[in-house]
Amino acid sequence: MGQDALTTRDQIQRAAIREFWEKGFRGASLRQIVKNAGVTTGAFYGYFSSKEALFASIVEPHAAAIMGRFMEAQTSFAELPEAEQPSHMGLESSACVDWMVDYMYQHMEPVRLLLCCAEGTSYEHFVHNMVEVEVEYTERYIQVLRNLGRDVPALDAQLCHIIASGMFNAIFEVVVHEMPYDQARQYIRQLRAFYTAGWYQLMGE
Repeated sequence: MGQDALTTRDQIQRAAIREFWEKGFRGASLRQIVKNAGVTTGAFYGYFSSKEALFASIVEPHAAAIMGRFMEAQTSFAELPEAEQPSHMGLESSACVDWMVDYMYQHMEPVRLLLCCAEGTSYEHFVHNMVEVEVEYTERYIQVLRNLGRDVPALDAQLCHIIASGMFNAIFEVVVHEMPYDQARQYIRQLRAFYTAGWYQLMGE
């Protein structure tokens, strides 16, 4: 019975991935998902309480993994002694981005749903939330540089937000467009070099 239950759940999720990708969360039809999965509506509600619960069951493990690794990189850097932070600038974030790219390519379908089809769910601001965290920790780092006696020009929070938003959306583009993995890794390396050089310039490094 356990195997049957797992198979039915998987059938529903597979049908849902196709429907969500073709129509987005808002446009996806629960009736069509049930039909394509080859199950009854009653069977569906034995596993999921709603369409959003179904969507969450697909994307939540991956949203949590990506955000968790991202937060780990941010906090690990921020917890370094202030004098050590400039020499580590970019190291933790580079390792994090490499991890994210590998993870996203290992879980392509649900991650693409998270990034492209979440409008109308609690996940629609996923990228924006990452940007907000990036801006917060960037501002902390700027203050560290000033504490160390660096003459850092004033950087408007809105400008930092625009830069961070552009960076994250560019990183996720490789998955959205299903770029070949090797090409994506090269693209991300170039992108990271571009943004790192830009931050150094803005921070007067």
